[in-house]
Amino acid sequence: MEGFERGRNLAKLGLKAQDTSELFFNDVKIPKNNVLGEGTKGFRYLTHFLAEERLMAAVGAICHAAKAFDVTLEFIKERKVFGKAVGLFQNSRFKMAEMRAQIDALQCFVDQLVLLHNDGKLDVVTAAEAKLLTTDLEGRVMDECLQLHGGAGYMDEYPISRMFANATISRIFAGSNEIMKEIIGRSLGLDDRQK
Repeated sequence: MEGFERGRNLAKLGLKAQDTSELFFNDVKIPKNNVLGEGTKGFRYLTHFLAEERLMAAVGAICHAAKAFDVTLEFIKERKVFGKAVGLFQNSRFKMAEMRAQIDALQCFVDQLVLLHNDGKLDVVTAAEAKLLTTDLEGRVMDECLQLHGGAGYMDEYPISRMFANATISRIFAGSNEIMKEIIGRSLGLDDRQK
């Protein structure tokens, strides 16, 4: 298409299987029959699906956290230190217990939001809450799981290393978690622009 140019692939920390590239649009002309919707309402169209996008981010984050937990549970049952499995040490048991409880609790919340979304009743604020909580949990779980792998967790041959790198973007995409806090805070009437 005239005016469109694809730039270079960008190097990034995680999500290596997905290309991220520069895209340039210089004086691109779109034929009228290729325009979707009204030309001046693009931002409105985009925001219409933000609750769904944030719910999808929450679903992904809770799934990633659960997978990291499973990978780590298997690892600490097999890895031996001082003659016994890492998982038999009290610290390991306590860390795993905390993560299991947090993952299960947020899974229930996310499941309820999926039902609300299916009924067309999911609101922007509740979706922001889910995105904030699940992606923060994903980050904490990845960190704990990497720690429980010890030095092996830092090696790319172990899945937790790649999972840790991939999880770093979750708190940024679909609106950063700082934006989620802003949305939630404003919904509480804490917005001086509303006076």
